[in-house]
Amino acid sequence: MSDAGGTAAYDIRKVLKALPHRYPLLLVDRVKSIELGERIHAVKAVTFNEEFFQGHFPGAPIMPGVLQIEAMAQAAAILGIETLQLAGTGKLVYFMGIENAKFRSPVTPGCLLDLEVAFLQKRSRVYKFKGRASVEGKTTCEVEFTAMIADPPAD
Repeated sequence: MSDAGGTAAYDIRKVLKALPHRYPLLLVDRVKSIELGERIHAVKAVTFNEEFFQGHFPGAPIMPGVLQIEAMAQAAAILGIETLQLAGTGKLVYFMGIENAKFRSPVTPGCLLDLEVAFLQKRSRVYKFKGRASVEGKTTCEVEFTAMIADPPAD
């Protein structure tokens, strides 16, 4: 599958191959497009069944902003792992820093949360990204973050 720009789209099976995350912390449901070495556009389908809605907030459910950032980080992890052809190697992508996080609008059950992430800077194992989450074109969160690719912790 590809979009008009010729970039690949991923269904949930391919997302699960690229990420180690699983329920309840898997926050990417689909990749609409990916341009290796450049950017990714992923989607999180936000449903009332999400565990965090039980307590945030009862009667007025809102997706926590930190989980929006985590969803963008997972999209960035797919971008990094796929760009470097590391899928299946066991390598993990770790947060190193979060900067300039701004929360613009709440995310509620029933939304499709668009996750757009692009590389800002690339070094050997450390990468800086800029992310934007939105619902129907309206920005909900913007952030810059740094991550590193490393081996998983030893048992």
